[in-house]
Amino acid sequence: MTSRLVRFLPFLAWRHKITAATLGADAQAGLVGALVVLPQGVAYATLAGLPPQHGLYCAMVPAIVAALWGSSWHLISGPTNALSLVVFATVAPLATPGSADYVTLVLTLCLLVGAVQFAMGLARLGTLVDFISHTVIVGFTAGAALLIVAAQFHNFFGISIPQGTGFFGSLHVLARSIGKIDPWITSTGAITIAVALASQRWLPRILPPMIVAMVAGSVFAWILGQAGIARVPTIGDLGSDLPPLSLPSFDPDTWARLAPAALALTVLGLTEAVSIARAMALKTGQRIDGSQEFIGQGLSNLAGAFFSAYPSSGSFNRSGLNLQAGAQTPMAAVASAIALVLVVVVVAPLARFLPYAVMAALLFIVAFGLFDLAEMRRIVR
Repeated sequence: MTSRLVRFLPFLAWRHKITAATLGADAQAGLVGALVVLPQGVAYATLAGLPPQHGLYCAMVPAIVAALWGSSWHLISGPTNALSLVVFATVAPLATPGSADYVTLVLTLCLLVGAVQFAMGLARLGTLVDFISHTVIVGFTAGAALLIVAAQFHNFFGISIPQGTGFFGSLHVLARSIGKIDPWITSTGAITIAVALASQRWLPRILPPMIVAMVAGSVFAWILGQAGIARVPTIGDLGSDLPPLSLPSFDPDTWARLAPAALALTVLGLTEAVSIARAMALKTGQRIDGSQEFIGQGLSNLAGAFFSAYPSSGSFNRSGLNLQAGAQTPMAAVASAIALVLVVVVVAPLARFLPYAVMAALLFIVAFGLFDLAEMRRIVR
């Protein structure tokens, strides 16, 4: 096997590690990852202003490409809260969120991000992330958490907040609308959070807490509807198709408008991915090639632009869970994507029972890091 071939097909370097035992472990870890990304993907896509199914598409083809062409054995790529927030903040002023034009702009943004990331990887610029201050990342994450919460006030409390309202503006609207809060919608969200916290403490090794919380909140809302007490709005049918082929825009003017956002997402996405990969390496002793990780993320987003995804990166909580679940090779990420396809085919028809309040509650959990921080502490130790 020549070094040049391995450079173009890096997954050949670890093919000797694949055995019947590792495939079994990777398949098990992949199934757990698929169950976790199901509610997260839907929630993150909603945060990004996209139809919910795009979050799931983001965890399929792009995740496989990132795993096979990256350098980490345990990094799981796909939709993330930080990138979803930036996508919404930068594209929402250009088109109505959820519209066909909006989706096309996001696909184009995904293409540009992938191209820049891939070019940086080829130029061996993987060490650049070392110069990004940890303080900057912490500050951005904290700000992103506040904006995530504010963006979901209307879904969690059942009040009307104008699209694009900032954090303090949303707080002001919420304060003025206290008397208009829908108690049943808010109860649905509150029960979701309570069940998630309880599951995290008492059932973490039995079922993923976010799955348990999602089911509990949905059942509560369904009971309310069946009893004629209240109707809690739901997200509707997700569709059970494989990721459809998509076509981004190749208009130079569109590229020029999206260029600043593409650069911001490139830096943020690469910083996330390489930082998480290195955190995994602290636990496993693996050597991470930052430039190869750039290439993997770049190819992942390039593929995503043509498979109905949006800009993606590494996920800390899903990567940590992947490691804890016993993953041995990047085949766990491949197994997770395949399992997600199968899960979506089965679960998608049930999405019409999934309330927006439940999604808002799950995003609150993500925003405050109730799961991510725990995973981070375990991994870095």
